Amino acid sequence: MNSLRSPMAAAILRHLQGHRIFVDSTGVRGRQIDGFAVAVMDEVGIDLSGHVPKSFDDLEDSSFDVVISLSPEAQHKAVEMTRVMACEVEFWHTFDPSIVEGSRDARLDAYRQVRDELTRRIKERFAMTRAVDV
Repeated sequence: MNSLRSPMAAAILRHLQGHRIFVDSTGVRGRQIDGFAVAVMDEVGIDLSGHVPKSFDDLEDSSFDVVISLSPEAQHKAVEMTRVMACEVEFWHTFDPSIVEGSRDARLDAYRQVRDELTRRIKERFAMTRAVDV
């Protein structure tokens, strides 16, 4: 996953799935969490303020069922990292809202669009199934 968008994606997945699955996020380069990402996630009740970004080298686990990358650079690292693992690698090309220039509102709108697109994709990919009474 990419360091800017991956904390958003991981937080959304945790919010939707709780402890049903283990979620981690990492980026190509460790960075500080983006204030705009914190703001738009707060709008939907998800707190990112305490997130500590990690790089691929900081991952503590080496076994994954699926790795989803959000940028071409992260995809390359994910494929390289999982070359000897039996896991799925998916690429969700995701717009980088940090490149948007303009007013604060314009920039926040770009982050909201990414948040909402990630939420949609996560809900599709990790649809919750209900137990059926037998």
